[in-house]
Amino acid sequence: MKVFAVSLLSGGLDSTTVTTIAASSTTNLDGLTFFYGQNHSKEIEQAKLVAEHLGIHHKVISIESFKELAWYSALTDKESNDIPIDNKFIGNQIPITYVPLRNSMFVTLAASYLESKILYAIEQNKENPNNIEAHIFLAPNIVDYSGYPDCRPEFYKSISHTINLGSKIYNEYNIKFTIKTPIINLSKKEIILLARKISAPLDKTWSCYQNEPTPCQKCDSCILRAKGFNEAGMQDPIL
Repeated sequence: MKVFAVSLLSGGLDSTTVTTIAASSTTNLDGLTFFYGQNHSKEIEQAKLVAEHLGIHHKVISIESFKELAWYSALTDKESNDIPIDNKFIGNQIPITYVPLRNSMFVTLAASYLESKILYAIEQNKENPNNIEAHIFLAPNIVDYSGYPDCRPEFYKSISHTINLGSKIYNEYNIKFTIKTPIINLSKKEIILLARKISAPLDKTWSCYQNEPTPCQKCDSCILRAKGFNEAGMQDPIL
């Protein structure tokens, strides 16, 4: 079978680990990074470095206008919403860093890109659809889905069904989008240990919600990252 695959690569620890997994599973992989107007755009530069290290084709897609729709979030409107610092309630509620339906948009765009590649392969290059698989690699995990509804297993099961129902490759060629979430049941500690095992380039990752030269070590993302490295007994390579 010929696997056409995309991996959503934010430049963070989790997506870098998953993209490393994806790169080992197929030679026909595209890394996709979205600029949606997020304040912490430094992660995009890190995503480029990760993709270069892994030797995969990488596209940065600008959907900056999305922040005009999904504006009620600390990640898209820093003037109205402050990024929580030293948050004692991580995981107990949906945080202000939730971006309205961002992951729904990301999965749909990834599927659109992947479907275009597959349709071209079938209809222009005359490849046999019976020999084609479509994989979308994503990096939700147990830490995320405690606080973010669009990181939960039931969300991905539902959206997988939806994009297949609405796609040409499924309805005409019987090619089903398969959403791959290889770290969805892992803790941050377990992800870090896995990343070390598969030689994921963690030294090129960025997790901080602040757009500063060095991690703030106070936002939710930095706190969870530090906790993971501490529990794994490892030094964070970016500190």
